[in-house]
Amino acid sequence: MVFTNLRRQLTAFVVGGRHRYTQLPGNATRHHAQRRVASWIDRHISAVRLTLCALLCITIIFFSTSFMRSMSTQPCNGFTHDRHCRKVVSRSWGQYTSTFSVPSEISPSIPKDCKVTFAQLLQRHGARDPTAHKSLAYATLVDRIHYSVSDYGKDFKFIKNYKYTLGADQLTPFGEQQMVDSGIKFYERYNHLASTNSPFIRASGQERVVESAKNWTQGFHQARLADEHSHTPDTYPYDILVIPEADGFNNSLSPNLCPAFEGSRDESDDEQDVWIEKIMPSLTERVNRNLPGANLTNEETIYMMDLCPFNTVADDEGKLSEFCYLFTVDEWLDYDYYQSLGKWYGYGNGSPLGPTQGVGFVNELLARLTGRPVVDHTTTNSTLDGSESTFPLGRVIYADFSHDNDMMDIYGALGLYNQTDPLPGNRRISPRQAKGFSASWAVPFAARLYVEKMACGGNEEEFVRILVNDRVIPLQNCGADALGRCTLSRFVESQSFARNGGHWDQCFV
Repeated sequence: MVFTNLRRQLTAFVVGGRHRYTQLPGNATRHHAQRRVASWIDRHISAVRLTLCALLCITIIFFSTSFMRSMSTQPCNGFTHDRHCRKVVSRSWGQYTSTFSVPSEISPSIPKDCKVTFAQLLQRHGARDPTAHKSLAYATLVDRIHYSVSDYGKDFKFIKNYKYTLGADQLTPFGEQQMVDSGIKFYERYNHLASTNSPFIRASGQERVVESAKNWTQGFHQARLADEHSHTPDTYPYDILVIPEADGFNNSLSPNLCPAFEGSRDESDDEQDVWIEKIMPSLTERVNRNLPGANLTNEETIYMMDLCPFNTVADDEGKLSEFCYLFTVDEWLDYDYYQSLGKWYGYGNGSPLGPTQGVGFVNELLARLTGRPVVDHTTTNSTLDGSESTFPLGRVIYADFSHDNDMMDIYGALGLYNQTDPLPGNRRISPRQAKGFSASWAVPFAARLYVEKMACGGNEEEFVRILVNDRVIPLQNCGADALGRCTLSRFVESQSFARNGGHWDQCFV
């Protein structure tokens, strides 16, 4: 019926509109003209239909895309139930955030006319269950709430039937998949290297770190198998050098050899304590109103917030936990800042000896970049680093796996966040205000540090560039260019803190 009407309308439009048309050649009558138009439409009706359908589809796709783009760019209005806020919430859990591509002022793409000749990965393990002592604390809190609360507030009613089933210390299936995905991502980014070279891999000795390394290799291997242009024999399963985390064992991926560092950490809580006193009392009061009889402390309110990310990553698909909806977006931003203060003053630039803990790894990195033996007297293992089999030079792909706190030490030793001013404890500043630093931006679950060496047309010397979770970190004190890079020689010179051993002499005072 639609196309019949269309046929009539087209005929009428062509021959019978308000306009006067010139008579067709051969003294054709109006009737003859109508017949000729009708005959043309009959012959081409299929093409007309297809054209109209195509135009309709293009119109629908255009408006759908425009609508989705406008929806995705709409601001979060402050409620976690709002679809625009869920992404904000899920990226505001400090070190318990799952890794994501952090905004970068400099494009993370490989610059034109450049070719990466060396790639070093340093990665945190994937999403895990709480640590053993935290898991026990959470379970105890849930049991106490069940015992003492009979009248749950509106949004808290689900807790009545909530069963605490989280484990301790181990990767979750979601975290395992993060690492597989990371291996694929690394291979695809450095395809020209990865298709013909196997990675040299090290992992700190804790089980979740070793399993993360294994899962990463699975992803790397899968990507290589899927690469039609890779014809070099693969050596999978790749060897993984596991470095023990035992007391007294030199381990640059997770050092524990600086006694004074542990003492300095006790002083790092000051700014965090100031922030807790500013934000938590009113929040704890609100939670207690909804859980009458529970009498939660400020610390226990933080535990309630912790249950959001841990229950989320315990779900195979990473579905947002009901605990996440108990708090507003602003409260989650406060929580994220609380965790950032802990990392900054506990292990990063705000720690007197945190960056010194990362010196050993930086000196190993310099050795790999330059192809020269490791020079270090801090946390490196001279037996391992002195052997070609356990610390080979001349490779083009390296992958190391560690923990968030140790990565913070290494960031500090590298000076990646030297432009960041000390974080205040009495007010919240955003990651952008902190020159790209927050716990969620720097050390989330499965956090990634890429160190690239690249050869670029027209330049005699290679460049070095560093990315943290896809954010280019402009290098400091080495004359970085507009792309955040320094020449290799200038980069090595800039690492004087590490080359001079940091403050290692203060570790045993």
